[in-house]
Amino acid sequence: MGNYILEMNDISKEFTGVKALSNVNFKVEKGEIHCLIGENGAGKSTLMKVLSGVYPFGTYDGDIIYEGNVQQFNKISDSVSTGIAIIYQELALFPDLSVYENIFAGNEMKFGGVIDWNRTIVEAKRLLRKVKLDVNPDTLVKDLSVGKRQLVEIAKALSKEVKLLILDEPTAALNEDDSENLLELLKELKNQGITCIMISHKLKEVISIADKATVIRDGKTICTLDGKRAEITESVIIKNMVGREIEDIYPKRTKEVAGENLLELHNWSAYDPQLGRQVIKNVNLHVKKGEIVGIAGLMGSGRTELALSIFGNAKSYKIQGDMMWNNTPTTLKHTSDAIKAGIAYVTEDRKDDGLFLLQDIKSNISAANLKGIASQGIINENEEIKVAEQYKQSLHIKASSLEQLVGNLSGGNQQKVSIGKWLFVGPKLLILDEPTRGIDVGAKFEIYTVMNKLIEEGLSIVMISSELGEVLGMSDRVYVMAQGEIKGELAVEEADQEKIMELATQ
Repeated sequence: MGNYILEMNDISKEFTGVKALSNVNFKVEKGEIHCLIGENGAGKSTLMKVLSGVYPFGTYDGDIIYEGNVQQFNKISDSVSTGIAIIYQELALFPDLSVYENIFAGNEMKFGGVIDWNRTIVEAKRLLRKVKLDVNPDTLVKDLSVGKRQLVEIAKALSKEVKLLILDEPTAALNEDDSENLLELLKELKNQGITCIMISHKLKEVISIADKATVIRDGKTICTLDGKRAEITESVIIKNMVGREIEDIYPKRTKEVAGENLLELHNWSAYDPQLGRQVIKNVNLHVKKGEIVGIAGLMGSGRTELALSIFGNAKSYKIQGDMMWNNTPTTLKHTSDAIKAGIAYVTEDRKDDGLFLLQDIKSNISAANLKGIASQGIINENEEIKVAEQYKQSLHIKASSLEQLVGNLSGGNQQKVSIGKWLFVGPKLLILDEPTRGIDVGAKFEIYTVMNKLIEEGLSIVMISSELGEVLGMSDRVYVMAQGEIKGELAVEEADQEKIMELATQ
């Protein structure tokens, strides 16, 4: 019998007739790192919201037993008071407040009813040392990187004497160095007696850190795997997550000899007036017809800035250098020029920049090419439905109907809608910026399959990715960026993670 800090027994939760959780059982032992995994929409976040009191007692069936006692959390503060803390993927920090103010927000240190700021700063410094974050506590949160903000969130949780720390996709927006540092911190917190539940789609992270891993599929508990018994392997996780075996997460593509150059950049530089510095420096690259070109590099290396400078200079940089498009000197002054030429860009931030979350699927797919479904300036709604249904089927978008709000779709299906939106403009070159960020392994496989199909149909793809396995598994050639420069070009046959990281850290 395990020494359980948490037992969730026969948890069921419904939303207007849809069963999100069905008799889920989930047990976590004290002092372990327990990963909760499953496809988007499997019920992971719903289960954690039940635990935290977001969904209060009485709105679900089943029992929560925490530290040996049945709990009835009616609000978030109830779970917090027992030592449970959840850090969501969208960090809940106040950007215009200092680090120390954020750490103790809602939990202020008072003396005689007045906030003791000196004591607050001293304690904040102690907590920052504990999470190995070397910043001045006076620093405004908005001036920190995403990785450092994540550590501030953990320090905030530690200030409340957390016993059970829950992290929802904590490394989704982090580069490899920050991700590794965060995972090492979780191991140290474990050694200090803090139990951790981590939701993650990154299987290598799960394998490297998990003592146990529970798989949820379609709102049901599928299995709990034990790391000590060597049960936590990529193939076992995938099979249980998606209900089938995926032989190779990167589907094979018959690689034809690439055609002529479609895009060339010569001595391409971009100056950002807002930042007051060069973000792209003397880049030389080319993309051939019918190939996938990977662009690797750490966060801040200039990958997205390069993509935006190509896509009609979407950020109004001061551009120097030459662009050749289909062997013709070209200047693209606006995103509309890029779209007309045949260039499309799928942003890394689908929720804020890529999609209209409060609109339905068909409205999102047609958004970038309304002229394609209009006659004399009037949108043909029947044609819009026809086009949207075509992409829904070809991209395997899982939704109840074309009228479903995009904000209610899983991350993987949102990404497919975003891709469909830009395929409808009829591009020759598709730039995919972090195409599988925050989506599960089954959805990743489907996105990769779509990419291969597009290449077979004659498109070219530029893929920006922080996942080196993805870059190596899908690309024909790889450019590596650092500090706004191209540090090297590698054929995928000669590339490996070590060579890429060596170039990326120059």
